[in-house]
Amino acid sequence: MNDEGLKLTAYFGERDRVGERHVADALVDVFAAHELRTSVLLRGTGGFGADHGLHTDRLLTLSEDLPVTAVAVDTSARIAGALPDVRGLGVDGLVTLERARLLSGRLDGAPAEAPHEAKLTLYVGRQERAGDATAHEAVVALLHDQGVAGATVLLGVDGTVRGSRRRARLLGRNADVPLMIISVGDAGRIAAALPGLAAILSDPLATWERVRVCKRDGEALTQPLHATETDPEGRPMRQKLMVHASEQARHGDRPLYLELMRRLRGAGAAGATSLRGIWGYHGDHPPHGEVVWQLRRRVPTVTVLVDSPANVRRWYPIVDELTRAGGLVTSELVSPAWAP
Repeated sequence: MNDEGLKLTAYFGERDRVGERHVADALVDVFAAHELRTSVLLRGTGGFGADHGLHTDRLLTLSEDLPVTAVAVDTSARIAGALPDVRGLGVDGLVTLERARLLSGRLDGAPAEAPHEAKLTLYVGRQERAGDATAHEAVVALLHDQGVAGATVLLGVDGTVRGSRRRARLLGRNADVPLMIISVGDAGRIAAALPGLAAILSDPLATWERVRVCKRDGEALTQPLHATETDPEGRPMRQKLMVHASEQARHGDRPLYLELMRRLRGAGAAGATSLRGIWGYHGDHPPHGEVVWQLRRRVPTVTVLVDSPANVRRWYPIVDELTRAGGLVTSELVSPAWAP
């Protein structure tokens, strides 16, 4: 399949409820009821939203309310068909839509008029294998060898695969629970990796999106896109920044991702969510992640920031300052799923 699609992303709190149920559970039920091609629920490690309360798994309190990100991907028509039910849940957070080209099978559908830079997101089963390695390790190794700027593996705790729900359980292999592999970099290098990725994965599904790489290994390459506040039809636009770093990266006595959220919250940013990966790399660093015999964890992190283009221009210097020593920063445009 090589088709135009949509990616729906929802940001909310893990304790948010709709009636007697948690929003997270009800939202994945909606994805399953509409038999969406794939979806994945990601539990964050820290973040803040409209209430500007900072929540993090480093604060051990009974009031902990960590951020949750839900991503669903399918054709434009099928995502549009699910939107009324998603809106009916009354999600107390942000829901965005992004245009994405769907790739599956041989993964040979990269646009011929591909932009200079791109983002390829692969959806893979948690326990899928490629010889002696897990499929996600083999994918990341290939992307690294191809010279792609960065890749991060994010572990799902719930989701759907071809319309069927796959929920992680305490006692079980959870082999089919989906995970996401987000890779960004030169579009030609990513396109050249597609045949090798298709050979690794048994039944691959991916999305191809436009992206701008603003910084790599601390080097400033370009500024985020200077976008208008609305699209040609007058609908509001949002700008999304993603900061790829390592959990070991620090600013002073704080982890970089926590200092980033603290500073952005103080500057009045609309919201941010930090996700802890299990494997990946950025820049020239070799792939790394969770290893059972390591005493000190060295895993990648991705911090997602969504705000109006004007506000991004106002607080982007904070991101620039905190990533001078390293990190990969990308910029994209997204649309709110509905007007506030």
